Amino acid sequence: MTSANLPAIPGHLPRPWTEHYEQTVPQEFIPTNRTLVQMLQDSVTRYPRHTAMTFIGGETSYQALQNDSLRLAAALQKMGVKPGDRVSVMLPNCPQFVTSFFGILNAGALVVNTSPLYTAHELEHQLIDSQSETLIILDTFYPRYLEIKDRVPVKRVLVTGIQDALPFPKNMLYPVKARKDGTWVKVDYSGGVLPYKAVIESQTPFPRSVELHPDDVAMLQYTGGTTGVPKGAMLTHKNLVSNCEQARAWMSDVRQGEEKTMAAIPFFHVYGMTVAMNISLLIGANMILVPDARDLKMVLEEIQKYKVTLFPGVPTLYNAINNSPLTPNYDLSSIRACLSGSASLMLETANKFKWITKGANLVEGYGLTEASPITHVNPIFGEQQEGSIGLPLPGVDAVIMQDDQTQAAQGEPGELWVSGPMVMKGYWQSPEETAKVLTEAFGQLWLKTGDIATVDERGFFRIVDRKKDLIISGGHNIYPREVEEVLMKHPAVLEAAAVGVPDLYRGESVHAVVVLKPGQSVTEKDIRDFCRTELSPYKVPRTVEFRDVLPKTAVLKILRRQLAQEASERFAAAHAEALAKETLAGPPAVGETPSA
Repeated sequence: MTSANLPAIPGHLPRPWTEHYEQTVPQEFIPTNRTLVQMLQDSVTRYPRHTAMTFIGGETSYQALQNDSLRLAAALQKMGVKPGDRVSVMLPNCPQFVTSFFGILNAGALVVNTSPLYTAHELEHQLIDSQSETLIILDTFYPRYLEIKDRVPVKRVLVTGIQDALPFPKNMLYPVKARKDGTWVKVDYSGGVLPYKAVIESQTPFPRSVELHPDDVAMLQYTGGTTGVPKGAMLTHKNLVSNCEQARAWMSDVRQGEEKTMAAIPFFHVYGMTVAMNISLLIGANMILVPDARDLKMVLEEIQKYKVTLFPGVPTLYNAINNSPLTPNYDLSSIRACLSGSASLMLETANKFKWITKGANLVEGYGLTEASPITHVNPIFGEQQEGSIGLPLPGVDAVIMQDDQTQAAQGEPGELWVSGPMVMKGYWQSPEETAKVLTEAFGQLWLKTGDIATVDERGFFRIVDRKKDLIISGGHNIYPREVEEVLMKHPAVLEAAAVGVPDLYRGESVHAVVVLKPGQSVTEKDIRDFCRTELSPYKVPRTVEFRDVLPKTAVLKILRRQLAQEASERFAAAHAEALAKETLAGPPAVGETPSA
């Protein structure tokens, strides 16, 4: 950690709340000193019989969730899991994820969120870096673990399946269907591999008591940080509970114990984990779990069937609903509020979604993994600004800093720094990387976001550029270095660069620029197919450009920004040409069916 020689801030930044928020949102936010385990216990005490999770027709009460979590904690302890150990969880949104999350914490261990989209190569890196000796994994993903099991520190594996969470007779029919579809995976339960369901059912909900403190690390959430090399952000209990409470304070009309949350955005991502899972548990909501947000039909069906009221998501998902021919067949009018994160939200998307749902307020927010993750949100029921990330949440301080470590004037661009109880403890076993992003200044700890922003006279912040070359595609963070390292493994590739280009559906997509070795000849399809072997689908370049040379600086550094600008200009020109050939229609009139 470094210390900046800066003057003290003369009080907090002014916050131009609307009259509504002046009456309902605390100006001075004081987080309660709770752990995540205590947060869940408080809701269990208040709502023991309320439904905590609904999954493909099956319901789990708050008390049942607590009991299963404690059974898992007892089982982990008997297996040798000790306080401070890391337990990796590679599951989609299903009851087992939530049970595992709190079971691990009750055992005193750390949760390591692991993306189900990871290839074996990516999974290997994370298991080794976190030194996870325990892995909880879905049977469908198990073959990827088998590819690397001899090279990772894992000693015990708990395998579960979708069928484990289904009510009768769906739990019997699911394996039959999976075998018919060719998706059934046979697991050899030996050598430390155990059936998750049987393990839980064999235990009583009485683990050994573990003393937890709010400042204890609760989980490692992997992110690219400043270099693109995945690192584990150490998020404490206080970080995660505080961020839930900050968001809860912002959502002034939440009905405690009555809400139903569409939990489609993945829990393995810190955004989904906080806004869809933990906030729901904080307010005693019923999470309607969808294991794959790409299953739009299921999302729409569940919203209508369960009368979902809260719908956190990403612009890609809202766009899909706005433009799907399925949407007019469903009643989405129960939705009251939506928080969009992970990528920029277009006003057109928000307006159309509000029209389709007959009034749901869809607002854009901002955050980053290292901040647990939310720092800014547009007012849900007040003024919203297109392209703005909104106002700082209660308890968040935010400043715009110049490169010379002085505060930027109003309207001037600079790096966005944020401070508050949600800021991470640091990167796992990476003190040098931690020192690059955490700094002491103005008498408090600040997180340097790496994003260039401005703030206007009313306190609305706007991201204008990225200090890092991060690509955000459909809500997923993609770091060029990851893609480039795979591209360079291709035997025909001499040089390569990966940049983000505009994508009307995803916000951005990966564009690869490749220089081939002399005498080599490959196609765009060859490059993309090669990348699929080592990269998650969302990281695979959607377009590939071949060049004779790459533009470089005097010290031979590839000019990624120049490549991105050139590709973006071609995109804009092609888009303008396409628009010129179309007859543009106005917005749908009230009562009309939105165009697919």
